Amino acid sequence: MSETTHDAPVAVSAPAAPDEGLTARELAEKHGLSVSGARPSLIEYVRQLWGRRHFILAFSQAKLTAQYSQAKLGQLWQVATPLLNAAVYFFIFGLLLEADRGMSRDVYIPFLVTGVFVFTFTQSSVMAGVRAISGNLGLVRALHFPRAALPVSFALQQLQQLLFSMIVLFAVAIGFGHYPDLSWVLIVPVLVLQFCFNTGLALIMARAGAKTPDLAQLMPFVMRTWMYASGVMFSIPIFLADKPAWIANVLQWNPAAIYMDLMRFALIDDYGSQYLPDHVWAVAGGWAVLFAVGGFVYFWKAEERYGRG
Repeated sequence: MSETTHDAPVAVSAPAAPDEGLTARELAEKHGLSVSGARPSLIEYVRQLWGRRHFILAFSQAKLTAQYSQAKLGQLWQVATPLLNAAVYFFIFGLLLEADRGMSRDVYIPFLVTGVFVFTFTQSSVMAGVRAISGNLGLVRALHFPRAALPVSFALQQLQQLLFSMIVLFAVAIGFGHYPDLSWVLIVPVLVLQFCFNTGLALIMARAGAKTPDLAQLMPFVMRTWMYASGVMFSIPIFLADKPAWIANVLQWNPAAIYMDLMRFALIDDYGSQYLPDHVWAVAGGWAVLFAVGGFVYFWKAEERYGRG
């Protein structure tokens, strides 16, 4: 008699999924996914910013055009505003307080106008930088682009405005007997160095202003103090001749004073090297590199936080 046997069914387990056991981060890295809005490497960030150079230029030009679009005189206010400021300062400091201290009117008036125009370049760059992120949150949240494009664009806008105003500055210098000379060529490196410094400072203020929007209300007082300490209305070595030398040195080595004095040295015949601090070009270059590089890295480190919260 044959005997039939029945084998018990054997359970066969399904093969393990290839991604089983991986954490969310490991899974994302395996499939080449990255966090939305994550900060790129510094080199990649520079590459992205260079790729947006046409946007930066167009945005700065559009802002410059729109700045006085509601005024009847339009773009003339770019020149009229610093000229009116210079006229007020001349009345108060030149006539009432006699801050010229031995300078002839032919020297002091171009000296004063140059100081006002050059300092306004830095002042406007700082104020625009403070609001670069906090004042453009709609753009920051709607589009993906390197956020440094905004403060850089605003600094470029102020440079374009200064270049437009330089026509008047040249006219003032020539009107008081300071004619074009080889020294006027120095205007170009001065503007390049100051633009680099202003851009770095605008980047620093943009990050600070993005975190603390109220900083925009405080900065006018800071800038006014900086203006009075930088020799816009008076020559620091002449005005402080009876004070300890270190005070004049500290004030002259501050970047705003450095760039103003270099511009005066280039434009005004009688404003010689005796009015400049030692190693002035090295100091001017040092300020420019320190703030341009340091400000850029400082801004980049917070790239993923702009427009959030």
